[in-house]
Amino acid sequence: MQDKRGAGADPARLIAAIVVLVIALAALPLLKGALIIDKHEGDTLHLSDIVLRMADYGQWPQLDFMTPLGLLAVWPIALFVKAGWGVGMAFVAAQTAVAVILLGPILRAALSRFPGWTAWAYAAFCVVLILALVPGEANAALSVSMHYNRWAWAVTYVALPLAILEPLGRRKPWTDGALIGLAFAALVLIKITYAAALFPAVLLALILRRDFKAIAAAVLWGGGVMALVTVMMGVAYWPAYLHDLLTVAGSTTRAAPGMALPGVIAAPAYLGGTIALLASVIFLRQAGRMREGLVLLVLAPGFVYVTYQNFGNDPQWLILAGLLAISLRPEGAVRNALGWPLRQALLVVGVAMLAFGLPTVVNLAWSPMRLYAADAKGKVPFLTHQAQGRDLLISPLRMYRVMMSEDANGPGEPYADFADRYKQPKEEAAEGEPKDDALLEINGIPLPACSLSTGYNAWFESAAQKLMQGGYGGSSIFVTDLFSALWLYGNFKPLEGGAPWYYSGTPGLKNADYVLVPLCPTFVSRRDEILRTIQKEGWTLDLVARSRIYLLFKPVPPKAPASGG
Repeated sequence: MQDKRGAGADPARLIAAIVVLVIALAALPLLKGALIIDKHEGDTLHLSDIVLRMADYGQWPQLDFMTPLGLLAVWPIALFVKAGWGVGMAFVAAQTAVAVILLGPILRAALSRFPGWTAWAYAAFCVVLILALVPGEANAALSVSMHYNRWAWAVTYVALPLAILEPLGRRKPWTDGALIGLAFAALVLIKITYAAALFPAVLLALILRRDFKAIAAAVLWGGGVMALVTVMMGVAYWPAYLHDLLTVAGSTTRAAPGMALPGVIAAPAYLGGTIALLASVIFLRQAGRMREGLVLLVLAPGFVYVTYQNFGNDPQWLILAGLLAISLRPEGAVRNALGWPLRQALLVVGVAMLAFGLPTVVNLAWSPMRLYAADAKGKVPFLTHQAQGRDLLISPLRMYRVMMSEDANGPGEPYADFADRYKQPKEEAAEGEPKDDALLEINGIPLPACSLSTGYNAWFESAAQKLMQGGYGGSSIFVTDLFSALWLYGNFKPLEGGAPWYYSGTPGLKNADYVLVPLCPTFVSRRDEILRTIQKEGWTLDLVARSRIYLLFKPVPPKAPASGG
């Protein structure tokens, strides 16, 4: 069945233009020779921890360390590091590889589903999503943070038009179905949230279009990828992946890392996009596009949930939704019951969604050029102890100027009398358990309510140096903080089963030689949560060393209960 939505874009011109765009956006960072970051040092540390575990130690996500990120979120970067690239340029090379791999599917969707200029806008934005050097939003500071969200959105942009829209020419169900199946397999292996949130709408779209061959092809190709991963990683990979996902979902600190769900729908920054999306659903159905309108309505909760679950809450679905509304405009003077011309109405809501998404588009598109123009003079390597980290640069002011914040309302502090004015009434803690708002003590040693806001390198390098001078080099150390990357800054081993980013529990503790407790961690709540969990699990901690910045303990596992005679 052919859809009468106007002529598609000229294939030769579009292909040539998109290839040139890929080359330009990929070449600028490579010509720079170094990746300069301006923010999200913690996320950069998290990514580096995972990449170097995989490249240097042969570890695998879920099997060897805890993370909710899928295999494909980091594996491309690790492959280039293993081949001898630095972490900075490996990141750029991996993005380039992803763009090259997705170039064919992007062009297939652009040329077969989008008429006229919408095909150009669609294809260009997909490429920009993959090759950008910022996570999105309107903050221009360069960052490698949450690159996997951009990659996942780009894959989503391939799958959704192929499923929702009838082709402008003849159907190719086996080709399109294979691309949809591969896209969803990739989403499962990048960040499963996208696959879970968007799958119902994609399946509904294919059923409503009666494209059962495409469904069969999607199942075959998607299932084939899952089978291949099972052969490569072993059957144990999937239960381990599920365990990490459930751990994060049950975490009190990271299950929803941004604005509350109602805010993502109706806060001032999002309400306009929400209204435009719902208006496009109404106008599509009034224009006779009943099927597309219904699918877009089912997609709306998926769009909102993915935005809600991603840190920063950037609604990167706006561009796709806007292009869908514009490309689905009816021909002729079709009007609704109020007399509104629906072709123009859909153009208005589509352009509105594009306008709401414009700050993100501009920020993403300009980021490779900002890197190329950035001055590397005075910048320092982010990973000072790792040879692969010399091309990942950052301002020394952010890495070595230590800024700390301290709670001055605690017992014995100058403003203790005011604590009751802001604390909410709480139920009494169970007998023997510390109250959540109490300053924690370990072995009678009080832990200050202090947190580190800048100066990560200063802390890690200082702690690593003191530990190695004390004879603890070569050991595996469990760090009771959000990050456990001490091994990146000294002669230590990465903790087997550990968590590059802490979510909950005590991951890797059973494999640790020592437990390090920062006196001023990056997040005091994480430190205290970990220590309370250690206590609840029955571990004891024997103090072996202390300094002005940390306490070091030898962990003693809980005794097994005596068997009855």
